[in-house]
Amino acid sequence: MLEVAGTVPTKPVVRTAALDKPAVPDDAMWPRVTREVADDLAADAIARDRAGKPPYDEVARLREAGLPALLTPPALLGRGLTDPGASLDPDGHGGRGGHGGADWRTATAVIREIAAADGSIGELIARHYVLSWSSRFFGAHGEDLAAGHEPPALAHGRLLGGATDIPDPEAGPGLTLSPTASGHLLNGSRTFAAGVTVADRLVVGATSTHTGELLIALVNPAHPGVLAGTDNDRLGQRLTGAGSVDFDNVPVGAGDILGATPRDEHAVSAYTALAPLALRLVLSHVALGIAEGALAEARDVSRAARPAPRSAAPDAATYAVRPSGDPYLLLAYGELATAAHTAAAVVERATDALEQGLRTGRDIGMDERAEIAVLVAAAEAVTGRSAVDITTRILELTEAATSFDGGPALDRFWRNARALTAQSSPAHRLRDIGDHYLNGTHPPFTARS
Repeated sequence: MLEVAGTVPTKPVVRTAALDKPAVPDDAMWPRVTREVADDLAADAIARDRAGKPPYDEVARLREAGLPALLTPPALLGRGLTDPGASLDPDGHGGRGGHGGADWRTATAVIREIAAADGSIGELIARHYVLSWSSRFFGAHGEDLAAGHEPPALAHGRLLGGATDIPDPEAGPGLTLSPTASGHLLNGSRTFAAGVTVADRLVVGATSTHTGELLIALVNPAHPGVLAGTDNDRLGQRLTGAGSVDFDNVPVGAGDILGATPRDEHAVSAYTALAPLALRLVLSHVALGIAEGALAEARDVSRAARPAPRSAAPDAATYAVRPSGDPYLLLAYGELATAAHTAAAVVERATDALEQGLRTGRDIGMDERAEIAVLVAAAEAVTGRSAVDITTRILELTEAATSFDGGPALDRFWRNARALTAQSSPAHRLRDIGDHYLNGTHPPFTARS
């Protein structure tokens, strides 16, 4: 989580491992801006969760703060836009001003801070950040952005939604791109986990009907051939803007094809194979943020509780004068705080590894990619279990602090954690880790969700 020296957070959270890099002048404002946005989202999180409406208002807050523009890769198009008063987007989507983009340290700190206040919005901006890397992960030109291979829609900080993987065949035929004289036509239906109703652009993976490759395309959702339907009545993560989208002969220009992956997954470069790892890692940060936010709010509830009655135990008098003086309650919070610290340490190690892999660029080898994949898998497994365990146990520790009694509605954290972590299987991740550790096998790369 980000901290700003000399301030007292409105809603303190469990401080685990330090996430933000040493501040430089250009980045000095972002911890403060992120804290302000997080506090603003936390103030009405209960009401918004109950309403379950598309996150138009929430996205407006993000844009006003400039977070979509911040959460893009650094030095887009070779430009280091560091003037806080500079405009990134002629449509006004740059918010408070320009920024050269955020490295993974800064980005994951922002994501985790927002997720602690509102898990749905944390997931929304986490997916936006990874999608903004699409032309780098999948483009033939890789990191050679100075020549203008990264579309302005990415450089201007527009909010991105969609997904670059191929859905499971059981979920439907997915999306196809058919070549035309001027580009391609996009057709098909797809369900996306975030951004359907609020994104400025959709980044989608679609199979080429000509080559069988997975093409990564940038689509304007305002086109009349794009029909979106929302899914806000979910168990948790209700405010991500999830839903299904139908594409009916939507034209995609040649300049809006961000890249491709070969039909044969064995031919995929190690650098491109970092793309799914990047998404899995930022979602682990979201899960950890949800757990930390839940633990912080539960602490506030428990601190306000009456001291436990005194007993004949030698240390009873000491515990009884403290808020929530039950020693077993203190033991429980000690266990949960330790679980959060442990998860943070594992996530931090994976973040360091991925960041180093991205710095290596297209020279990265498959062995290095495998090591990163194992660390990301460990982060997923640990944070998934910790998030569900922490958000479940706080309901026991705070008794009836649910959304049904007009209280702090701590059950929303459990619902969000459960919905988020259900997207991946810890058993599969642990199996990959075990196979790598025992047999040296590389975790597989797959373009399928």
